[in-house]
Amino acid sequence: MLARLCLVWLAIWLGASPSLAEHYFVRNQNEYAHALKQIEAGDVIILANGEWRDFELVITGKGRKGAPITVISEEPGKVFLTGQSSLRIGGEHILVTGLVFKDGYSPRGEVISFRRSKQDQAKNSRVTEVVIDNFSKPDRYESDYWVGIYGKNNRFDHNHLVGKTNKGVTLAVRLDSEESRENGHRIDHNYFGPRPVLGSNGGETLRIGTSRYSMHRSNTLVENNIFDRTDGEVEIISSKSGGNIFRGNVFLRSRGTLTLRHGDDNIVERNVFLGQGKDYTGGIRVINRGQIVRGNYMEGLRGEAFSSALAIMNGVPNSPVNRYVEVANARIENNTVVDSRRVAFNVGADEERSAPPSNTIFANNLLSGIEGESFIEVYGNVSGIRFSGNRVLRGGVAKELDGIARGEVEMERAESGLLYPVDPAFAQVGAPHDLKPVRLGDVGVAWYGKPGDEAVFGSSGKVIEVLPGEDTLVEAALAAGNGDVLLLGTGEYIANRAIPLDKVLTIKGGQAEGEGAPVIFFTRPTLVELREGGSLQLVNLVIDGALAPDSVGNSAIRTTTFPIKSNMQIEMDSVTVRGLVVNKSFNVLTLGKSALADRVSIKNSTFSDITGAVVSAAAETENFGQYNVEYLEITGSTFANVGGPIANIYRGGRDESTFGPNVTILGNAIANSGLAATNTLGASLYLHGVQNARIERNAVASSAPFRIVHTVGTPKTTITDNKFAATPGFVLEELIFEGEHRAILSGNVFVEEKGE
Repeated sequence: MLARLCLVWLAIWLGASPSLAEHYFVRNQNEYAHALKQIEAGDVIILANGEWRDFELVITGKGRKGAPITVISEEPGKVFLTGQSSLRIGGEHILVTGLVFKDGYSPRGEVISFRRSKQDQAKNSRVTEVVIDNFSKPDRYESDYWVGIYGKNNRFDHNHLVGKTNKGVTLAVRLDSEESRENGHRIDHNYFGPRPVLGSNGGETLRIGTSRYSMHRSNTLVENNIFDRTDGEVEIISSKSGGNIFRGNVFLRSRGTLTLRHGDDNIVERNVFLGQGKDYTGGIRVINRGQIVRGNYMEGLRGEAFSSALAIMNGVPNSPVNRYVEVANARIENNTVVDSRRVAFNVGADEERSAPPSNTIFANNLLSGIEGESFIEVYGNVSGIRFSGNRVLRGGVAKELDGIARGEVEMERAESGLLYPVDPAFAQVGAPHDLKPVRLGDVGVAWYGKPGDEAVFGSSGKVIEVLPGEDTLVEAALAAGNGDVLLLGTGEYIANRAIPLDKVLTIKGGQAEGEGAPVIFFTRPTLVELREGGSLQLVNLVIDGALAPDSVGNSAIRTTTFPIKSNMQIEMDSVTVRGLVVNKSFNVLTLGKSALADRVSIKNSTFSDITGAVVSAAAETENFGQYNVEYLEITGSTFANVGGPIANIYRGGRDESTFGPNVTILGNAIANSGLAATNTLGASLYLHGVQNARIERNAVASSAPFRIVHTVGTPKTTITDNKFAATPGFVLEELIFEGEHRAILSGNVFVEEKGE
């Protein structure tokens, strides 16, 4: 029997004799509860293969070293905990392995908790080869942890955690009780898979401690894990306690940094950060006292400021524990940074964060930026840092650090894939030569596949021809698969119901040369309703609102009123949208609450006679740092008689934990727009709290002004080479920063209409 073979393997793995243990094979929750009452040290409970729905699995008892109490699947990866399920572990010497959490979410604040209750916390226990796959709460802003580790000397290893979409840390080490401090936990060989941008604070992948308990030591070891595309927020790892070691971890295309946020005397060594040129990929951010950062390797990182390859921050004088304790007694040595955008000192320096680093060593680091760009930047006083033995190969260096040795050094890749100087004279500069990054095959579980890149438009390779007519488009969309392309010929398409989109879909005009583009009419308040899993690409077609009813909230494309866990993409290329006039605020695209678009791209398109906004991404108005779109790009398009803003983008509050929104408005023609009485913003373009905005080479005539509101952080706005006719000047506001507006303005021309 296969189960018996599993037990023999388990006994060998544990070094225990199966003849001395009781084995309870259970098929349902009642049988499990009965077995739980009888278990002793060395006993094994085997969960039968299959689905265990709404199972709040609890295991506790007194196991012994070499004779743990074990909960195991009949076969690895064939026991699925679905619906509202969770796992709580109490007692001592408990082992859990082989489970998969999928198709549901925890009814509690954690999916896996290393405590049964506050009084019964796990000690000397282990969770290994367990999968949590997209087991997220339905509302992205309802918070939970996937794993909460309490107690003492617990191990979490060789697990697979992927796809957390809601707020809350993926794995948290909790120090909120005395028995959970100086804990000796080990977190190793786990696969932390893609975590999409949250668009809010609370998207850390791993956190140890909190600011309240940050002056306590955790003494947790985090080693040989892989963090793959963990993009939740600016902190991938947030260390908020002392005495932790982060060793041998690999960060692949992950936005953000390993951040020593609170707590002293942590060690960060022999980690590898590979950004592959992806935006906001960073390395290590240093705050607090006694930190050691040594022997780390960083390549292809594109972050700056908080997400620099190395970011040494300014602190707050006499800082409370929840702010920024100044850097003191740090050692930052023998790190390699190559092909990366920024190494930065005194990051965050402002009126509050005015305390520079002190008694700190920055030595024997090999540093190479991007040719022709600023690389090493200084934002404050670096007299408290002793620099020695460093070498800069490429990139600009702040004048305060002119003494750092400069010059090219020949580099070659070792078998590990990492770059090292050829000249043996540089053997002691940069990361150690014996550094070997942990491989994907060494982490997670062997029996559960790691995700590739997400499906993109047209990825299925299937093209479906759709004939003109009533509801032919709707029926084709409902029948299409993920990544399919619907090819429309010349003619009229009438949609008598909204298309509920829960897949990646392209709708494309494929008419012959010289024929007109297909025209889509819709008789409901919306044409496409984006739902969980939905992304939409529109190419070479016309959307006409002539048949739409007069309903509140009309929008050609909008997100469902229910929360959407997954992020989406919307693209329009060579699309004409016209005649959205039946309602006073008829939008083209509306992103609603608890929805986030990774990217909205509009290019070579035409919009005319629209009473509302073209892009409305302003539903998160609670001022908690949340927003609806990460990247918005509008290029080479024409807008005429648009009553609302071309784009209304909103991010409020003071939170600094996210990177977006990022907005590009380039090479467009805008006329008679933003002037509707219902447009209370009084702007043809409204950007509130956008972190990066590029507004360039647009021609604007007889329209409302551009309005830019800066909020938190160091927003970058450039408005250059635009031409304005009969349009008021910019409305620029700073809500937090005291001083002149920080937008960079150049080459903009304003002219009045002739005769005025």
